[in-house]
Amino acid sequence: MQLAYSLARLGVKHAALSADDAPGGMFRKWPVFQRMLSWTKLYPGHEPGSREFERHDWNSLAGDEPAHRGLMAGMMDRTSHFPSRPEMQRGLELFAARTGLTFRYGCRWESTRRDGDDFVLTTSDGEYRAPKVVFAVGVAEPWKPSLPGLEFAAQYGELKPVESYANRCVFIIGKQNSGFEIASGLLAWARQIILASPSGTKLSVNTHSLVGVRARYVQPVEDSVLAGGVVILDASIEQVQRAAEGLDVHVRTKDNHPLQFMVDDVIAATGFTSPLRDLPDLGVTTFGQSRLPAQTHFWESISLPGVYFAGTINQGAKGMVKHGIPSNSGAVQGYRYNARVLARHLAEKQGIAVETPVIAADEVIPTLLRDARYGPELWHQRSYLARVITFNPGRGILDRGILPLAHFLDSDMFDGAAAIALESNGQEDLYPVVYVRHHGKVHETRLPDDPFLNFETAQHRADLAHALEPLLSPSLSQARP
Repeated sequence: MQLAYSLARLGVKHAALSADDAPGGMFRKWPVFQRMLSWTKLYPGHEPGSREFERHDWNSLAGDEPAHRGLMAGMMDRTSHFPSRPEMQRGLELFAARTGLTFRYGCRWESTRRDGDDFVLTTSDGEYRAPKVVFAVGVAEPWKPSLPGLEFAAQYGELKPVESYANRCVFIIGKQNSGFEIASGLLAWARQIILASPSGTKLSVNTHSLVGVRARYVQPVEDSVLAGGVVILDASIEQVQRAAEGLDVHVRTKDNHPLQFMVDDVIAATGFTSPLRDLPDLGVTTFGQSRLPAQTHFWESISLPGVYFAGTINQGAKGMVKHGIPSNSGAVQGYRYNARVLARHLAEKQGIAVETPVIAADEVIPTLLRDARYGPELWHQRSYLARVITFNPGRGILDRGILPLAHFLDSDMFDGAAAIALESNGQEDLYPVVYVRHHGKVHETRLPDDPFLNFETAQHRADLAHALEPLLSPSLSQARP
């Protein structure tokens, strides 16, 4: 939906197809326990509909005008700043209605083939032909490893009614967010919950990022520490066997000790894959357990030009991964901005002129610092998306808008340019970093962090002015009256 909206705003003709019967398809079903794990703050000090509000709204799609922004806040009943599944669904329905998006719903993609320079999609409603296609099919097919007896395990999305787990011992394979979501939802019902996987549990509050289990689902960790009926194990699962008393789960701990657990239920929260159908046969290279398509900085298949991706599947374009921190492309607050950038890229590929405003020299520093303080693209896609300004002797100082940081650093077209991004090293609070490209070299300058996240101080102006000296007069660092 985000990409279709952004393409329409740029005047790019396209057809938008969806197998769902109406907007908000996946949120008619998931998450299993009804609430999102990302917040929409209702009173952050900025009005819904403002660009500044988007930093605090992780669930709305990103509109280009106030009436299309921040819609989720108006859907929520104020009992939680985490939207419910029905609220998320209604927010997407409202976005579609208010923006006039045109989709062909109930249209299932079935197969793909090449015909000259075009791709031909066979669907339940006939064939569609185009030289460029974008797949936003998600990473939503539950996956099970090949382990003996795992056919006895339910998968995420196959759970029984929650009350059916009352007074039962439940073994959950997997210690990522989906596993802890299930454990959190069963805390009030199950007699005992065991979570196990070979790797240790990371918590987002410790990694200072979205790496690890989100705080929404951290209650089972406390229950484990305080002996409240939850057991968390770093162990590999060897097999599951049916027994008269229930299910017999065999595991082996990291120090090579075998253990057995007799349980009532086994649930496999072992991850998800991308439903790419025949795209790998056509030449799309994938990687990892999730079968993510390997992508360029602009989310195009690295092995099959003309095939692009949008939505959560954008995780296949890794970006910088500075300090080991990945992008937030697996969630709405990240991929909504990727889609905007992709729409502009596709428009330019179509020969559509996209505005590149000229800005005054004394606006460069305020523009970059304001984006560091309030720009939602930078806040939600740290070390991944950046605000870029180029210094062109012939055309002047140009605002290139939001671009992938890796593209800015890799492309030869940005010699004589600056970019600002927000970054985190997994240990400290986030901070701005400015990258200056000049005479074939890249200069990276970390600006100060701030306890109140104010990156528009006099110190920030002075440090940014110093970093920009190869491109901009130092006198412009002075604050205007």
